[in-house]
Amino acid sequence: MIQKIQLMKVICFCLSVILVITFSFSSCKKNQTGTSGSKQNKGMISDDSLLTLVQYRTFQYFWDGAEPVSGLARERFHVDAIYPENDINVITIGGSGFGVMAILVGVERGFITREDAYLRFCRIVEYLNKSDRFHGAWSHWIYGETGKVRPFSPKDNGADIVETAYLIQGLLAVRQYFIKGSEKEKALASEIDKLWREVEWSWFTKDGEDILYWHWSPEYGWEMNFAVRGYNECLILYILAASSPTYHVPAKAYHKGWAGGGAINTFSEKYGYSLTLKHNGAEEYGGPLFWAHYSYLGLDPRTLKDRYADYWQQNKNQTLINWKWCSLNPKNYAGYSENCWGLTASYSVTGYAAHSPGEINDLGVITPTAALSSFPYTPDQSMKALRYFYYIQGKKIWGEYGFYDSFSEQYNWFPQRYLAIDQGPTIVMIENYRTGLLWNLFMSCDEIQEGLELLGFTTGE
Repeated sequence: MIQKIQLMKVICFCLSVILVITFSFSSCKKNQTGTSGSKQNKGMISDDSLLTLVQYRTFQYFWDGAEPVSGLARERFHVDAIYPENDINVITIGGSGFGVMAILVGVERGFITREDAYLRFCRIVEYLNKSDRFHGAWSHWIYGETGKVRPFSPKDNGADIVETAYLIQGLLAVRQYFIKGSEKEKALASEIDKLWREVEWSWFTKDGEDILYWHWSPEYGWEMNFAVRGYNECLILYILAASSPTYHVPAKAYHKGWAGGGAINTFSEKYGYSLTLKHNGAEEYGGPLFWAHYSYLGLDPRTLKDRYADYWQQNKNQTLINWKWCSLNPKNYAGYSENCWGLTASYSVTGYAAHSPGEINDLGVITPTAALSSFPYTPDQSMKALRYFYYIQGKKIWGEYGFYDSFSEQYNWFPQRYLAIDQGPTIVMIENYRTGLLWNLFMSCDEIQEGLELLGFTTGE
């Protein structure tokens, strides 16, 4: 009986989505010319419906668009089916962590049933158990058909502990979602717990150094030699390493390694917004906006503080600096405005780039996920960006799986491509803005609360 009720809910939701999509395609077409005022309002749906529509389309990247063997997230999807690297079925481990969170959103929004999600997660967990791992950690990329490593670079052919951290962040949210469910759901949660406990975070201190290293290869060992120092997108790595019940990393690695014994602190102010964390290579304006997203898909920044920062204020200020830079548009790029903004890592006109404010790293490319994943920090500016992307740019940047990865009016460049690591934060952070779903799930983990306390974080008002 319960399954029938769930099915009816999904059917009703799908009918409503069809009506919204039908209407929205019409409104999208009417508004591509950039009309404003009352004429534009006639073709608009409510902001709430627009958010749901964006989440629905973006969810499909991780559902219908998933790698078919594993059910995990493809690294990329190109509408023209041209893949120069022959990687249509290559899995991204970090993007898959974002993707499993997106599936939870799909259940809560009625896009799929809880049973649908359960079955997909069972397939995912079984696959992850069998795929290549190194000291419990996965590689950056995996061949979907085989579960074997696809090297990210010649010597990066083993463990990637940062990508693994993004995956575990997502899996712990899934564990918490099912942990008090039916017997079979509890069994799934137990299998996820096993994967979490098998990650040897302490191995990545390279024989006990007071810092974590990004890569390890069975062939090249520690030759990549990339120590993870703050501040960038990797805070979640140190949180998980400190929280591990089996391969715990002491707090001194966080304070001496990540925080550099306090060297992580600085002071920079732009447009009246201050940054007190030293953004690696981007101290003046802050780094690409994914630094304010990836670690905070599950880790709730709203009241998160430690001796180094108030993370909510830092993320908000970084976002506002990014928005203001695009609004002022000092490089005079076509299209930039207070409504068309967002610089982060994405496809770029000449390849892939970590776009951010500043003379060097702003290349005239807007990436929708930058503004949309910032909804919790800048709801007004993000909503204006969403309306601009959807109603003004329209079909030029909108497709089957939501907004395409990036575009440039300056260079008349509108590629129809998607990246999992940009799609995932969009749906997850919009949901965190709307309901706090993923924040609440991840922060409900007892181990995470213990790890945060160990590192000296506070999470109260």
